[in-house]
Amino acid sequence: MSRAAVKAPPWTTLSDVRTKLRRRWDRGEFLAMVATGALWEPIVMNLRTPTARELANDLPAVQEWTSAWRAVDAELLQVDYRPVGGRLIGTNKLPWRVRIEDRQALLTFLGASAQEKRFGQLLEITQEHAPGLIGWVAAHPTRALEHERVWVELLATVRWIERYAGRHTYIRQIDVPGVDTKFVEQHRGVLADLLDCCLPADRVDLAYPPSEFVGRYRLRSKPGYVRIRALGAPPPELAGYAEMTIRMDECALRPIAASTVFIVENEITYLAFPAQEDAVALLGGGYGLSALGQIGWLCERNLRYWGDIDTHGFAILDRLRQAFPNTRSLLMDRETLLDHRASWVREPVPARPELRHLTAAEAALYRDLVIDVYGPAVRLEQERIRLSSLHEALAR
Repeated sequence: MSRAAVKAPPWTTLSDVRTKLRRRWDRGEFLAMVATGALWEPIVMNLRTPTARELANDLPAVQEWTSAWRAVDAELLQVDYRPVGGRLIGTNKLPWRVRIEDRQALLTFLGASAQEKRFGQLLEITQEHAPGLIGWVAAHPTRALEHERVWVELLATVRWIERYAGRHTYIRQIDVPGVDTKFVEQHRGVLADLLDCCLPADRVDLAYPPSEFVGRYRLRSKPGYVRIRALGAPPPELAGYAEMTIRMDECALRPIAASTVFIVENEITYLAFPAQEDAVALLGGGYGLSALGQIGWLCERNLRYWGDIDTHGFAILDRLRQAFPNTRSLLMDRETLLDHRASWVREPVPARPELRHLTAAEAALYRDLVIDVYGPAVRLEQERIRLSSLHEALAR
């Protein structure tokens, strides 16, 4: 076997030392000391060194390893030696630890001088424009450096939101050079970190994660809309139109004069829904139906929900019923499922939450879907249910 094929001994090399120190640098450990003004303390690292037995068994390899350490630039790393050996092989001085005595030696060894300089510039910019964020920069130096190209814009955005933004402010209204809606969306993670540090507690709604930027910082969100179709004579609120899309907040203030409201998920089914006197149809929006909670007058209506017969369909029904306990399901039962066996498809990613607002029959069917009683991930989509089944259900 050639010497090249022999496994290298597990003794610490100069590359090992550099790798360990680079990890600490990348974690921001040394830059944090710059930010906080901490006094420099020499870095001391012990080495994995040959034992006396390894010295006796493979002297050439030990000599080669030792020679590599003797060639190290002493201005960067100082190598300490200690005697190893005994009566059989004599005493040999081998490296056992290295020391870095000053910051400049570390920067040169890691090739990080330019990065430290740029970090110092970030600190100066932060101190000038947003001194309250110095603590965050000190705790997250690497993350700050990742955004150095847009750091001025980030600080300006944070300052603008802090001074001017409120519940009536859209993101689009942030008036900072070089900043637009896409900028905020692209950098909302770091912006959220910075805003969490500087905004008072009453301006941060922790019920929203940082990804839901508008809700978390109590900005103005786009209005929700509800699409309503008259199933009989149009009520006065629809101003003579058979169908209308209305802002959710305005719909909440103007109750629709219809005793029954059908919420339907599929658009074509919504458009083809049979005529019903004193009734309207609302086009649902999946889990977005929870936004209907602001339309309080729905609690006073005969409210019927028709969604897919699958785990997510029941999860949406459960969520809607939390807001409106008066909700009854339509064609979301075992009989409908079994009558349309030929139309079953597979649910891509079934849901499995515990649902507390289903009737006993709904809960039993949901449980059977979860445990695959009828097959793996069975799903009956609303648009695959025959409209004759809808007419029969409405007649009942």
